[in-house]
Amino acid sequence: MPNKRSGGGLSPTQQAAKFLGVSVLAGAVMAGIALPAVGALGLAAKGSVEGFDELPANLKRPPLSQRTTILDKEGGQIATVYSRDRTVVELKDIAPAMQKAIVAIEDSRFYVHGAVDLKGVLRALNKNAQSGGVEQGASTLTQQLVKNVAVEEAGDDPTKVAQATQQTLGRKIRELKYAIQLEEELGKKKILENYLNITFFGQQAYGVEAAAQRYFSKPAKDLELDEAALLAGIVQSPTRYDPINDEAEAKKRRNLVLQRMAEVGDISRAQADKAKRAPLGLDVSKPNNGCITAVKGAGFFCDYVREVFLNDPVFGKSKEARAKIWNQGGLTIRTTMDPQAQQSVQDSIKTHVKQSDDVATAASVVEPGTGKILAMGQSRPYGIDTKQNETTINLSVDKDMGGGAGYQPGSTFKPIVAAAAIEDGMAPTKQYSSPYEMPYPSPIAACDGKNWTNTEGAKLTNENESEVGPYRMKEATAKSVNTYYVQLIADIGICPVTKMAGEMGVNRADGGEMGQNPSIALGTQEMSPLTMANAYATFASRGMYCTPVAIESIKQSVGGTTKSLDVPKSTCSRAMSETTADTMNTLLKGVVEDGTGTQAGLGSRPSAGKTGTTDFRYAAWFVGYTPNMAGAVWVGDPAHKRRMVDISIGGNYYPKVYGGEVPGPIWRDMMSGALVGKDAPDFNLINIPDERDRDRDRGRGKGRDNGDNNDNKGNGNNGGLVDGGTGGDFPTPSFSIPEGFIQGQGNGGRGNGGGFGG
Repeated sequence: MPNKRSGGGLSPTQQAAKFLGVSVLAGAVMAGIALPAVGALGLAAKGSVEGFDELPANLKRPPLSQRTTILDKEGGQIATVYSRDRTVVELKDIAPAMQKAIVAIEDSRFYVHGAVDLKGVLRALNKNAQSGGVEQGASTLTQQLVKNVAVEEAGDDPTKVAQATQQTLGRKIRELKYAIQLEEELGKKKILENYLNITFFGQQAYGVEAAAQRYFSKPAKDLELDEAALLAGIVQSPTRYDPINDEAEAKKRRNLVLQRMAEVGDISRAQADKAKRAPLGLDVSKPNNGCITAVKGAGFFCDYVREVFLNDPVFGKSKEARAKIWNQGGLTIRTTMDPQAQQSVQDSIKTHVKQSDDVATAASVVEPGTGKILAMGQSRPYGIDTKQNETTINLSVDKDMGGGAGYQPGSTFKPIVAAAAIEDGMAPTKQYSSPYEMPYPSPIAACDGKNWTNTEGAKLTNENESEVGPYRMKEATAKSVNTYYVQLIADIGICPVTKMAGEMGVNRADGGEMGQNPSIALGTQEMSPLTMANAYATFASRGMYCTPVAIESIKQSVGGTTKSLDVPKSTCSRAMSETTADTMNTLLKGVVEDGTGTQAGLGSRPSAGKTGTTDFRYAAWFVGYTPNMAGAVWVGDPAHKRRMVDISIGGNYYPKVYGGEVPGPIWRDMMSGALVGKDAPDFNLINIPDERDRDRDRGRGKGRDNGDNNDNKGNGNNGGLVDGGTGGDFPTPSFSIPEGFIQGQGNGGRGNGGGFGG
């Protein structure tokens, strides 16, 4: 028995003998670079046993990349994603005909030679020398496996792929040593199994299982003789022998494989002839890869899951490390998506907004108290055909998670101001003069001991001239009175508001700092629907804010073993007292029952929320919730160019769009469907005295409007806004903003930038 080294490898003498033998015949290896025999013989002088022995002893064999499956919370498949469409199978699950076919055509002496086929080398050298080019290769299946492993390790990096496949002496020598190693460690059957799982069969199919499914829509274990021969023939040149694009060439190659199988005795001549006469019999399954294939319109939720994986340190210390795991695949990701809620969101969106409309809508639904994202959808589907209004920009999320720069939330931000005031000790019966028109109060305390001053003399107005105070908080919230909320933020200061926003997870979608000016009370800072939905979930959960999460669990299959990965957990913290939250729930329930949000009401099911319409009607919102589900709906032009006046949305014409009129019904329908079969708990309401001055209401009656007080017109001067009130059911609100009042007006290249006065 040969002497072995302690590490299980060959002794130096054996290494030298093998190396010298191979070096002398280097065209081996060199069959791919067609060196003349004299050049090959020269390799012995250039190499040395020592140099060969200094090569790394072990070939790095990365786990084969496979598909990743993304599931909803009930285990239903959302989508499959992969960088390599591959399903690893054992040799027993590969048809014997397939095993014989690949050996016959690629390395017919596979079972009788070692890592290198000496007879094959001589034959290739002779053939290539006669032709003066590369007519025949001499690489064994083991050597091909080594090269494929190097390509797999290179991943999608084109530079590394080029290095792994370059025709150089150095690479060929390394390939030889690793082939020797694999022969000793794995044995023939395992080498064949690995080869059939790693090699590329064209049409995005890596490995024989994926190839069998792609071309014949069946597992590899069920392949017939003629089918196996076709697949084996593809390997040499997946493009040239692609049966989908060149049936004649593929058939010629298949028949060559069958002939070779007969020559080596794997099948009889009669079997070969019969199989040659058979048609190709393709039953092609199209590649089903990526979030574009997601069910129930969940492409953007799928993409959000990918962004979470690539951005969260729990999956790896660096983005590169996380990307490597993602591309390797083999993951089964169970998410928080509720299929019922997702279907309801998409149904509602399709009912109210068309894919071809000038404006779009996006909606997100979350679970209060857990941060679980239940649904996410938009009217412009996931895709790259911009002519069909497809997009890969997720309009529901922040820029760093694949979204745009956000959209001004308008009056939906006012409840955050109210919550800050109540948490600071202000009574919900607080009354302000709330005139129809007024200048911004000045100075107003900001953070860091600074004050904001109205140096430009900017003014603001309410929605119409008949809307004149005094108002208390309940009615001011129901009617969304601008001057009330500006007086409120002037009283408590800007800092408590930005602090409360932070406690509720409210941040600018572009990652910028929140503005330190009173206009934030009117919703001037661009935000995403997911942010607003999760913020309002804080009210629903009686003051507990929970960070949003999309992943419940992940299982990873590597090398035949399965393990669970750690996943991000929601972190919950108290943003406000239960009393403050209960007070806000009482105020916002009034918006739906007797305010601007009546069209969003859920009938007998208790609900609460707030409308919002931004400057120039570039965006309109409804954000609302029940005790067990919260959701946000935004409607607008992602490019921030189309004003929502004289516009058709979903086949309906609107002279002007209001938060309660378009987003409100979308929210109502999506939440109604999402909540079917769910409990209908009530809020913990408090009694807020409502001592209205009846004289104040003379001439106004009890009529309601569906508008918002955060809709504005620019007058062209220093970014300000002119008096635009027209009265009636849907008057045009307006107020004046001084220059430099707003931050982040650019669109960031991916979404709506917003900004008053322009």
